Parts: sequence; C-alpha cells; structure tokens
Amino acid sequence: MGAESEGAGEPDAGAEPGSGAPAGRGTPGDDEPPAASETEEGKPAADGAATADAEASSEAAAETDERAAKGDQAAERDEGAEPASKTNEAAAEPAETAAKPAAEPDAKTDDTGERAAKSDQPTEPPAEHDQADEPAKAAAEPDEPTAQGAQPTEPPAERDQADEPAKATAIRPWQLRKGWRSWRGAHPVAARRVSHGVTLLALLLVAAALLLPNKEAQFQVAAFTRLPVEALLLGAVLLVLPRRPRVAVAVLGGLALGVLTVLNLTDIEFNQYLGRSFNVVLDWELLDDAQSYLADTLGGTAALLAAAGVVLLVLAVLAVMALAVVRLGDLLARDKARSTRGLLFASVVWMTCMALDIQISGVPVASQHTVAMVKYHDQALRTTIRDERDFARTAEADQFGGTPAGELVPDLRGKDMIFTFIESYGRSAIEDPIPAPGVNKTLETSTRALADAGFHARTGWLTSATYGGGSWLGHSTFMSGLWVDNQNRYRTVTSGDHLTLTEAFKKTGAWDTVGVMPGVQKGWPESKWYGLDKVYNAFQMGYEGPKFSWSTMPDQYALEAFQRLEHGKKRDKPLTSFVILTSSHQPWAPVPEMVDWDQLGDGSVYKGIEAAGNRPADVLTSSTRSSEEYGKSVEYSLTALTQWMERYGKDDTVLVVLGDHQPNARVSGDHASRDVPCSIIAKDPKVLDKIADWGWTEGLRPDHDAPVWKMSDFRDRFLTAYGSTPHPSKG
Repeated sequence: MGAESEGAGEPDAGAEPGSGAPAGRGTPGDDEPPAASETEEGKPAADGAATADAEASSEAAAETDERAAKGDQAAERDEGAEPASKTNEAAAEPAETAAKPAAEPDAKTDDTGERAAKSDQPTEPPAEHDQADEPAKAAAEPDEPTAQGAQPTEPPAERDQADEPAKATAIRPWQLRKGWRSWRGAHPVAARRVSHGVTLLALLLVAAALLLPNKEAQFQVAAFTRLPVEALLLGAVLLVLPRRPRVAVAVLGGLALGVLTVLNLTDIEFNQYLGRSFNVVLDWELLDDAQSYLADTLGGTAALLAAAGVVLLVLAVLAVMALAVVRLGDLLARDKARSTRGLLFASVVWMTCMALDIQISGVPVASQHTVAMVKYHDQALRTTIRDERDFARTAEADQFGGTPAGELVPDLRGKDMIFTFIESYGRSAIEDPIPAPGVNKTLETSTRALADAGFHARTGWLTSATYGGGSWLGHSTFMSGLWVDNQNRYRTVTSGDHLTLTEAFKKTGAWDTVGVMPGVQKGWPESKWYGLDKVYNAFQMGYEGPKFSWSTMPDQYALEAFQRLEHGKKRDKPLTSFVILTSSHQPWAPVPEMVDWDQLGDGSVYKGIEAAGNRPADVLTSSTRSSEEYGKSVEYSLTALTQWMERYGKDDTVLVVLGDHQPNARVSGDHASRDVPCSIIAKDPKVLDKIADWGWTEGLRPDHDAPVWKMSDFRDRFLTAYGSTPHPSKG
C-alpha cells in the first residue's frame, strides 16, 4: 500500500536513534494480531496510534509470559537469530522468505518501525514515550544485541519480572478509579441498592426524630406509625428553595431535629430517675452529679468513658440528622413535579386523618408531636423564669420567721431531737409486691422491739417534692416548709434566712445542733442555713472500710460514729441532730449486713461483706433484681436505725424518721406516687399525745389510707403541735 493509505508511524521503540538501519518487517503468525498499520476501514496508522500502542502493549505482555513459560525455546531462538545484515536483506525478500522463525520476535516488536520505514518522511522520535509504549520497548530490547552482533542477553524468563504486573495494572483504566465513584462504576446494581438503603435510613431517622416520645411508657408501635405534619412543612420548604439555600435550611433543620432528639432522650432518662422532664435552664449542673454517681458506683474509668460516649453520641446525632435532612432535600429536588404531587397527597391524607380523628391503638395518625414538644419546652422555660421571681417572694414570707426564741417548740424542751432521712424509703417499699413482704416484716419486728424498749411510734404519709433522686430537694422541703422541687428554688431558699426545723431549735438557745452527713464528700455551705453548729462529712467519722457503691459507709457504722462523736457525750444542753443515711441509695448493690455493734471498730470488718456482695452491673440490668435488692437495703437501714434506738435511746430521745423520696421508676414503676412514710418515735407518751389529732397510724407501718400531706406542710404542723406561736415575718 502507498503512503497515503498507511501514513507516518511511530519509530521503533527498540531502534537506537541515529543508527540509520531500517527496521525489519516480519509476517504475523496465525495466532498474532494484524499489524497496527492494517487497521479497519483503511484508516491511516497515525489516526490509530493509540490503538496500535495498546495492541503493542498487549502483545508485549503476552510475549513476556510466553517467554517466561518457554525460557529455553526463547534462548534458542535468540541464539539462532541472524546478524543485522541478513536481517536487512530479509527486508528486500518476499514476505514469506523474510518471516523466518529466528527473526519472528523482531517482526513483532518492530511493527512501528516498519511503518516508519514505509512512510515517505520518517518521523522524529518523540521526546517522551507514553507509558503504553514501554512494554513494547521492553519486548524489543533483548534482540538488539543480536542485531548488532553482540552476545545474546539472558533469556526473558530469567529477568526480574517484579515490575511487569505493575506495568500491566497501570494501563487498566478501571484500576485507576478511586473511592465511591470507582466502586459505583464497577458495581452499578449494588451501588443503587446502597444508595436506596441510605435514603431509606435517612427517611427512618427523620421520622423517628419527629415522632420520638419523651417518656419510656409511651414507646409503642402506634407512636411511630403516625404522619408528622412537621415533615410535610419541612418538605414543602425544601422543595421550593434553590440548591444552596435548600442545603443551608436542611442543615439547620437537621440540627434542630438533632437537638430535639437529644432533649427527648434526656427527658426519658430524667423521667425514669427523677420523675420529671429535663429542665434546660436548671438541670445542667445535675450532669456533673450524674458523673460523680457513676464514678462512685462503677469506677472513675467507667464514668469517664460514659461521659465521652455521651458527648460523642450527641455530636453523632446532630451530624447524622443534618446529613439525613440534606439527603432527603436532594431527593425531593430531583423530580420536583413528582415530589410536589407526593407532598400534596400526603397533606390531604394528614388533613383527612385530623378531621376524622383517625387513631391507631388510641394514638392519632395525624401527628403534631414535634410542635407539641417545642411548645412544651418553651412553656417550661417561661415557667422557670416566672417561678424564680415568684418563689423568691414566697421564701421571704415565713409564718414563724418572727417568732421569739422563747415561743419556739416549748413542749419539746429537754428532749434530744433527731431528724433522720432514710434514702429512697418510699411507699413502694411498703406496698410494692416485690420489696413489701420483707420490708413490712422488718417494720413489724422493729415496732415490737421498740415497744419492748419502751418506745412507741406514729406514722403517716408525706408527698415528697422530688422523686427517684435529688434527695437535697426533699431534705430542704421538709425542713423549711417550702416546696423546693427544683435546683433554682433550692439555691434561692438555702441562700436566704427562711427558718428550718434545726434552726428553730438552735434559735431557742436551748439546744446544740449537729449534722451527720456520710454522703457529703466536699464543701457543704448549706450547713449554715440549716443552723448546724457542726457537721461530720464522709471523711470525719473515722471510717476505714470499703465503700458500698455510692454509699461511703454502712448506716450502722454512721449511727455508731454519731453515738461515739456526739450523742453519747455528756453535755450541758440537749442535742438536735440532722442525720442522713445512705445505704439504701441506688444502685442497691452491694447491700451491707448487720454486724455486732461492739465489733464495728474502724469499719474494716466490712471488707469481706462488701467483696461478697452483688456488683451494680448485676442489679442494674434487671428491674426485678433492682426491686429485690432495694427492699433488702431498706430493711437494712430500718434495722440499723431501730437497733440504734433500742441500744442508745433514752427517756428524752425523740426520733423523727422519714424517706426523702420514692425509688426510681425501675423499682416503683411509671405511675408511682411520690409518697414517703414519716414516723415520730418517742418514749415519753406526751410527745405522741401532741399529735394524736393527726390521724397517723400506730407503729412504724402506716395504713394505706393514712393521712397524706405535702412534705412542705410538716414544718408548720410540727411547730404548732409542740407549742410554737406563729409570728409571720414581712415578705
């Protein structure tokens, strides 16, 4: 063929520049591809250079493999190759004569050189070779020394072939793609399935966030089968916005959903443990108390990991919600006409369900849950701000704030007064089927034992200002006569001068006052407000034994330390004491055991008892186990206190004992009352006669229908019953 049809070709990669020797031309074998110049449809070789290069690369790779498999044969062919002069002569001979077996490798590798020799104007060799030419060059190089009369090189089979797979890999386009696009191109069906799955997951996450209840009792299938109107509104907004504003609004909407989800999850835990929702203004400092509780219960490492896990969870919820809303916004924007029809149809369904009040298992299908939750938190915020002002004015007014010292509790002069709280001692301990049998048996046994020692009791019910936790709220409510049900009220009342029961006794000048606080492990400035002359905290009672989970020491030891340090000493004045017992604090594992009072020593006797007890993790995972161990802990605290009264109580000892709050919902249930038992125990019958009109039950176990008062009512009733004269202070 002429130059017009073949065109100029690339120079042979194996020929040295400037040698002037024309490249030989061989005839392809039956199993070899045709020369690059003989392309389909008679196109010039220059137009098919890329194709020729790729074919040459494939030929080179195939030849290398062939030589590696047949090293000896390749060597024989190299040794039998004729000198370059004969090769030049072969170029002039007919094709069938020139195609000798010895020259066959040259015919393969010098294909591009053949095109250069047949062109009218030989092309200059390019400065740089494309990587696709390198295999062809490598294939041609072994035969060069033979063409120049030099000794043949080593057979290709003995060459280092480590680079050859890399060369073959480099020329495959699908191996150059990276990341998701590369995988999607290679696996389009799987990629579509993954994409659909991610979209479905985003839809489920957004729907769950819009429908998530804030109480565990509300978790049911029907709660998650509703149609949220907020989704329709957000979808309509995203649908009409251009791309950038749509993404911005989607991110903000996702973050808002994330915040709402975190608040709902926090509400679930607060309702479980405190019987109320999380207050976004007042409850942040309780998170630190929660971490301290975990550290005391499960150890510092576990508490740190839990705190880090919570932070990561919050960040993950915010990020995932934002990404989910963005993805759904993009989905809506792909086909706006179809999305619009879908939103209109869903809106009609929602309005129909709302108008007809269609319900599933008592739950309306047309949901406005998210709007309701936003309104709820907004109202709680407004109430908190308003309550702060109102309570401050209430705390300034005190029915007995102006009562002279001589007119306070005249009927209790000369008595040793003890106000004692038993942790989590509530109505559930007496009436719940799991803990009640053991607790009631202990109450009956203790009532008889106290009667044998000359003591008698009257017991009624008080409704605590707190539930499940926040013991200090119950303490301050009972002692001040104010309803202290949140942290802001607690700060307000403890920073003021509202009269407490212990302060009333101190104000008379007829009593010394002391606090026994085994649960206090840091500064406690509230002691001044309580009117306590001295306070013994967890580190001031000489205890050297092990902690029992959160409780720093068993109640029996704390009571014995109280007797040794204060109550058992001779003094000029009677003593008014404020004692907080802690052994029945959650998680109710391990529970101490009673030991001989004379063997308590420094508390080392408890090491074996603590080691043999249950671990918190064994109890927390089971509601039944929690109830059982809770009952045992209350039995222990009641036994320790009543035995202390039998052992150390005197004719002038008066004990007021009550629970600070109910146990959490894991034990008391989702709809438990906030009632706690309150008993007054004394040997002097005149003390109990003063409260005969209260209607309280004889003994330590109150009747189910015994009178129920708010805990904040006790102070005024108690002061009045024992002869105090009201003199209101100016509020």
